[in-house]
Amino acid sequence: MSEMKAADDSVINKAVGNKDLKENEHDWAAAKAFFDNLGSKKRPRPPKPQNAITIAVSSRTLFNMVKERQFYEDEGLEKYVQYQEEHENEPLMPGAAFPFVKAIMTVNARLRELYPDSEELFDIVLMTNNHAQVGVRLINSINHYDLTIERFCMTGGKSPIGYLKAYLTNLYLSKDSEKVQEAIEEGIAAATMFNIEKEIQLCDNQLRVAFDGDAVLFSDESEQIVKEHGLDSFFEHEKNFENKPLAQGPLKCFLEALGKLQRKFYAKNERMDCPIRTYLVTARSAASSGARALKTLRSWGLEIDEALFLAGAPKGPLLEKIRPHIFFDDQMFHIEGAQQLGTIAAHVPYGIGQMYNKGKLKEESPKKK
Repeated sequence: MSEMKAADDSVINKAVGNKDLKENEHDWAAAKAFFDNLGSKKRPRPPKPQNAITIAVSSRTLFNMVKERQFYEDEGLEKYVQYQEEHENEPLMPGAAFPFVKAIMTVNARLRELYPDSEELFDIVLMTNNHAQVGVRLINSINHYDLTIERFCMTGGKSPIGYLKAYLTNLYLSKDSEKVQEAIEEGIAAATMFNIEKEIQLCDNQLRVAFDGDAVLFSDESEQIVKEHGLDSFFEHEKNFENKPLAQGPLKCFLEALGKLQRKFYAKNERMDCPIRTYLVTARSAASSGARALKTLRSWGLEIDEALFLAGAPKGPLLEKIRPHIFFDDQMFHIEGAQQLGTIAAHVPYGIGQMYNKGKLKEESPKKK
C-alpha cells in the first residue's frame, strides 16, 4: 500500500509540477508581452552608429543654459553641480539647436514609416563637458520635451573633441568656438551656434538646411583670390576654371549625408513631399561665377534643392523667407545679419575669411544684481 501511495503522490506531484511550470510559462509570457508593449510606447532605439548620420550637440547648444553658465562662472564647479542637482526637476529652456533636433526627429519618423527595418537614420548624441552629476537634469529635460536622445558623452570638464570620431560624428554643433575649430582641424564637420535673437515660426514637417558655398561646402580657394586680388581677378579665375571642380569644404560631407537620406524618399516616389530640403545661399554672382559652384556639386553627385546667388547682397532677407532650421556660413557678418532677422545661424570657422570681419557675436550673460 505504501508503494502505491508513493506512486500516487509522485503522479500528483508531477501533475502539480507541470501545472506550476505551465503557469510560470504563462506568467513569463504575460510579463514579456507587458514589457514589450511598454517598450513599443517608448522612444525607438537609436540606430547602430555605423549606419546612422550622427549629430553631436553640446548641452549649451541644445538648451539655453546662459543662467547656468553664469552661475558656474560666479560660484565655481562644486556649487554649480549642487545647483543643478537642486533644480534637476526643472526642465531647461530650448536652445539654438533645439528646432534643428526636433526637425531631425520628424525626418526619422517619416523614414521609419517608409523603411521600418532600416537604420539609416539621424542619431543625436549629447556631447558635453558637463559633470556627470548634471546628467540627471539633462535627461529630465530631454524627457520633458520628448526628444529621442539616448547617447550621452559627459566628460567632466575635459574637451569632448577626442570622442567625436569614436562616435562616428557627421556634424558637431557647439557654443564653444575653440572646440568647433578643433573639430574642423580633425576633419569633422562642425559649427558654432549662438543664442536666438528673434524667434520665428519654422516649418514643422520639413527639415530645412541652408549652406553658404565658399569655405563651407567648397574650399576657400576662390575666397583667397577675392581677399588677395579683388573681384575682377576672382571673376576671371572662375571663368578660366569653370569646368574644374572646387575642392571640398568642411561641410560637404554633411550635405552628402543629407543627400543620402533624401534619395531614400525619392526611391519611394516622395521627391515632392521629401521632409528634407537643402539650400545654397551664396554671395556669388550667377552669371559671373555661379556655374562653377553648380558644376562642382554635380561632379560630386550631389543635388541642392534651391540655389540663391545674391551677387554680394545681404543674405538675411532671403533667409527670412526660407526660414531654415540652421544656416551655415563662414563669415560672421552674414551670421549676424541673418540672426537679426530671426534665422538660426551657425558659424563655420574655416578658411581665409576668418582673418576678416570677425563680428561681435558672443554669448550674453544675465546682468549681475
